[in-house]
Amino acid sequence: MRNLRSRFLALALLFTLPMAIVAQSPGKPSSAAAATSASKLDINTATVDQLKAFPGIGDAYSKRIIDGRPYTAKNQLVSRGVLPENVYNKIKDSIIASKPVKK
Repeated sequence: MRNLRSRFLALALLFTLPMAIVAQSPGKPSSAAAATSASKLDINTATVDQLKAFPGIGDAYSKRIIDGRPYTAKNQLVSRGVLPENVYNKIKDSIIASKPVKK
């Protein structure tokens, strides 16, 4: 009886493991990842008013962010000298830089 249970468990794992791997395929973001990126503001498409809503971002910095587009990574705001690091640190968890869509 114990040997039969072991075989049944092994077969069950054998058939369910591939489904678990497919469910976590890197090709499609999980709903948690999609929700996280959806709640972040894209610095490549944000409006002046959206940017000014962030702490430390006023007219001058929002204009500099927009004038420096496109960005391939959000840390380019610092590496290109658009924002000082202390201002960037205040907003970095709330922004993304999506890849520009080629037409």
